[in-house]
Amino acid sequence: MEDVTLIGIDLGKYNFHLHGQDRHGKALLRKKFSRRQLIDFLANFPACTIVMEACAGAHWMARELAGFGHEAKLISPQFVRPFVKSNKNDFIDAEAICEAACRPAMRFVTPKTEAQQCLSALHRIRESLVHDRVKARNQIHAFLLEFGISLPTGHPSIRRLPALLAEQALPPRLVSVLKKLHLHFKYLEEQIADIEKELGRQLQEDDLGQRLMTIPGIGPITASVLSAEMGDGKQYGCGRDFAASIGLVPRQYSTGGKVKLLGISKRGDKTLRRLLVQGARSYMQRLDRHTDRLAQWVRAMLMRRHANVVACALANKLARTAWAIAAKHTEFEKQEAVTHL
Repeated sequence: MEDVTLIGIDLGKYNFHLHGQDRHGKALLRKKFSRRQLIDFLANFPACTIVMEACAGAHWMARELAGFGHEAKLISPQFVRPFVKSNKNDFIDAEAICEAACRPAMRFVTPKTEAQQCLSALHRIRESLVHDRVKARNQIHAFLLEFGISLPTGHPSIRRLPALLAEQALPPRLVSVLKKLHLHFKYLEEQIADIEKELGRQLQEDDLGQRLMTIPGIGPITASVLSAEMGDGKQYGCGRDFAASIGLVPRQYSTGGKVKLLGISKRGDKTLRRLLVQGARSYMQRLDRHTDRLAQWVRAMLMRRHANVVACALANKLARTAWAIAAKHTEFEKQEAVTHL
């Protein structure tokens, strides 16, 4: 076992399949373990490189293995799939992970810390609650519209629903349903507010999150998502790599020496991409308040391109700026616009 230099683990909920090989690629290990057996086995195994797919439980497992002295690496599942041999089973998947990890140009996923995973969990819960709040609001609007009552858009009209129901002659059963929906809406608003307060408290303790908030268009929600998903940014070679990883660069379909660029690729984390685009639109709406070089660049772009294109381009620039702040441990500094005489 001392000759094993690389181990691939096919993660499961209860069972884990291992494939180990030496530095020449010769298979030396092929075992199946339960979770407890796997931890005990690797705790006493000589230090080596252990590779897994970046899936549920992978980040926790990577931290555990790093504590045993192993070098833990994570690979995106889409990069492992091409190395799976004809018939698929768990041992073949583990072997494919080893094969993918041996590629010199392979890109790996940086394991998240506990704090990053907690932030990510809070954001997922908040997103789910926001989705449920929109659903409850739309149902209230739809039920009232069936009886000829059209409410204004926005949350304030829903908050005044009890007063509206007292003024309208509606069937008692419908009133009962609407009151239950209103209570559910209020509960969701309270839960979202509590989560946002918790995110704010965690952000105050996060040095990176505080520095990211110095970027125009980046608020607490976007800053905390960036802090949780990007980390120190060292897994990306440059800002363009980070922008490409979240789908904010043109999709390319070039052949025969002819370069053909399409719309943005929309790869990676769609929530982070959406937040950055929303932040860019927010900055563009208040463009008249800014006179720095970034505002000058946006104004020049708006003269030549559609606002939607400019929003994506600005989101790309914000993503690159966020990576530079994380990787180089700096803060955003406004640069005054250059005036030509």
